[in-house]
Amino acid sequence: MKYVIIGGDAAGMSAAMQIVRNDQEAEVITLEKGEIYSYGQCGLPYVIGGKVSSTNDLIVRSADTFREKYGINAYTHTEVKRVDEKEKKVYGIHTKTGEGFFHSYDKLLIATGASPNQPDWPGVELGHVHLLKTIPDAKKIQESLQEEIQNVTIVGGGYIGLEMAENFLELGKKVRIIQRGGQLASLFDEEMAAHIHEEAKRKGIELCLEEDVEALIGEENVREIHTNKGTYETDLVLLATGVHPNTRFLEGSGIKVGIKGAIEVNAYMETNVKDIYAAGDCALHYHRIKQKNDYVPLGTTANKQGRIAGLNMLEKGVPFQGIVGSSIIQFLELTLGRTGLTEKEAKELHFPYEVISFQTKSHAGYYPQAEDLYLKLLYQKDSGLLLGGQIIGKQGVDKRIDVLATALYHKMTVHELEDLDLSYSPPYNSVWDPIQQAVKRRSPK
Repeated sequence: MKYVIIGGDAAGMSAAMQIVRNDQEAEVITLEKGEIYSYGQCGLPYVIGGKVSSTNDLIVRSADTFREKYGINAYTHTEVKRVDEKEKKVYGIHTKTGEGFFHSYDKLLIATGASPNQPDWPGVELGHVHLLKTIPDAKKIQESLQEEIQNVTIVGGGYIGLEMAENFLELGKKVRIIQRGGQLASLFDEEMAAHIHEEAKRKGIELCLEEDVEALIGEENVREIHTNKGTYETDLVLLATGVHPNTRFLEGSGIKVGIKGAIEVNAYMETNVKDIYAAGDCALHYHRIKQKNDYVPLGTTANKQGRIAGLNMLEKGVPFQGIVGSSIIQFLELTLGRTGLTEKEAKELHFPYEVISFQTKSHAGYYPQAEDLYLKLLYQKDSGLLLGGQIIGKQGVDKRIDVLATALYHKMTVHELEDLDLSYSPPYNSVWDPIQQAVKRRSPK
C-alpha cells in the first residue's frame, strides 16, 4: 500500500509514524513545502525572547531521521499544487528548482496546516515587517532585532500577539499592540479581558484598541504605521492577525471545505472523497459542546487528529472524539485559561445559560503568596450541565482549566463538580477548590 502525506509537521508525521509502526510493508511518502520537519511552533516566541536557547531545541525529528530510522520517504521543498482524486495522483513543484513532480497514491492524507494572514495594506513588503509561523520566520525576526530596534508594534491581540508582546518586553523593547476590535484575546469575554488589559498597561504596553491599520510607511524599512486614528513611529511590525488553512490548492478537486476553507472530515478523518483524509490545522474539528464542526487550530488537536488519521488509513476504525475548546497562555505575570463556551458563543448559539462570576485565592488564604484568581463559569439553565469556563490569575489556573475541560468532556453538571475529590494542601488549594467555591454560590438543586 502506498501512502502519500502532504505536510511534514504535527498531523502529517503523527500519521506517518502510526503507519510505519503498524504496517511494515507500507510505502510512505511525505511532501513538505519547507525544509524542516516536526518542530514545536508554539515555542517560537520563546526562542525570540531568549527563554529557549535555539530553534534547534524545537525540532523533534529531522527529515534525515525519518528517512534513516523509520524508512519514510521524507521530501523537502516539495509544494503540492493539485490533487487529482480520479487518477489518485498529486502534482507539485520543487520550490528550489521549479521542477515539476507527481506521486500516485493508494491513500492520501492532507496535513498542510495553516498560514498567517498577510493583510494587503500598502507597505507590508517593507523591511522589519514580519509574520511568525515557521522557524525561518523566527530567524528573520531575530536578524531584525540585531539592528537598532527599540519600538515594536504588534498588529493583533490574539495568542501570538500576546506571547510576542511578552517576549519583546523581555528583550527591553517598547511595545505597542494595535487591535481592530475593542479587546485583546477575543477568545475571552469582555470582563475577563479587562484583567489582560490591566496587566498590559501595568507592564507599559501601549494599547490601541478599535483601530484599523491603513498603511505601513517607510523607505527601505518600516518607520511608521498609519491607522484610522493616528500615525505611530515604529522600528518593527509583527503582523499577528490570525491564520487561514492551507487548502487553496484543492480548488477543483471535489474535496469539500467549510469554515474558513478548512476541510470537512468525519470522525475517522475521512473527507468526502474516497481514500483521501485530512487532519490538523487544515481540517475542521468536531466541537463536543457546540455539537458541530468548528475551526480551532491548535498543536494538541493536530497531533491527535494526525494519529487517528494514520490509524484509519490502516482501517483501524478509531474515531476522533472531538474538542471542547481548551487553551491556555502565559501573558506576563498572568495565566489565561479557557475551555468550552464563552458567554459570547453561548449567545450566538442560543444556548439557555447561567453565569457564575467569582473571585477567590489560588490556595489557602492564610498560606503565603496566595494570588487572586478570577473565574467565570457557564452552565445550562435547566439541567445544570457545564458549558464552559474562563480563569485568569497568577497561580493555579492550569490545573483548574484542566479539571473543567475533563468535566466538559464527560458532560458533567455544576452540581457534580461540588462532589469531585480534588487534592488539598494549604500551599496548593483551599479545602474547597476555587471551582467548587464558585459553583457553591448557586442554589442547590
